[in-house]
Amino acid sequence: MSLPKPSRPGPARPRGPRLSSLKRLLRTRRWQRRAAQAVMLGCVFALAPATWMHAVADSRVRTVADVPAQDVAVVFGAGLRSGAPTPYLAHRLDAAAELYRAGRVRVVLVTGDNSREEYDEPDAMRTYLVGRGVPDERIVSDYAGFDTWDSCVRARKIFGVDRAVLVTQGFHVRRAVALCRAAGVESYGVGVTEPHDVTWYYGGIREVFAAGKAAVDAVLRPDPRFLGPVETGVARALMAAGGNG
Repeated sequence: MSLPKPSRPGPARPRGPRLSSLKRLLRTRRWQRRAAQAVMLGCVFALAPATWMHAVADSRVRTVADVPAQDVAVVFGAGLRSGAPTPYLAHRLDAAAELYRAGRVRVVLVTGDNSREEYDEPDAMRTYLVGRGVPDERIVSDYAGFDTWDSCVRARKIFGVDRAVLVTQGFHVRRAVALCRAAGVESYGVGVTEPHDVTWYYGGIREVFAAGKAAVDAVLRPDPRFLGPVETGVARALMAAGGNG
């Protein structure tokens, strides 16, 4: 009786494709780890300016009722509609008028855009404040406050303001305080509250991106778009009000 012949082993399976797949998998996982690390690093860099702003400004954000008295309030422009302040700008001006009536500030510096003849934020802000009981001679206009950094630098270098209450919306107030302090203005901020409407959400999202520019401005300290000669309007208004000009 003959024993069955052992079967011959079949041809060896090629190992190339399996190794190639394994290498691709390892490369994919390595790429995924690097991508995750890059995203995390990007988040750190993106959040760093906002973290800086909060660290600098959180302790200096107050309300109209409890902000320390200062000689000057600075109100930042926020746009015009048919030549009149937008609702957000009107609310800033209402807060400034309240500060003046309460005796917490003596002079109001309104800073905004007048880069075009037909667009004059400071004059519209002045008219609004006068209508709310702030005497015209207690209002000083900065016609070249094209952005927050420019307004802060000009308040210090052009108008001689070294201490101020900054009046703006809550989502903007920390950036304003951080930038003005970087420009040499010791500041407290009054953050005007607003309903959470489309404008509020837009402003909040915009601040995330504006924080990066703010950090760069605070480090590099560029000159404003327009600096110009020194003006004595704030000093004269304070002297007329009996303050320390």
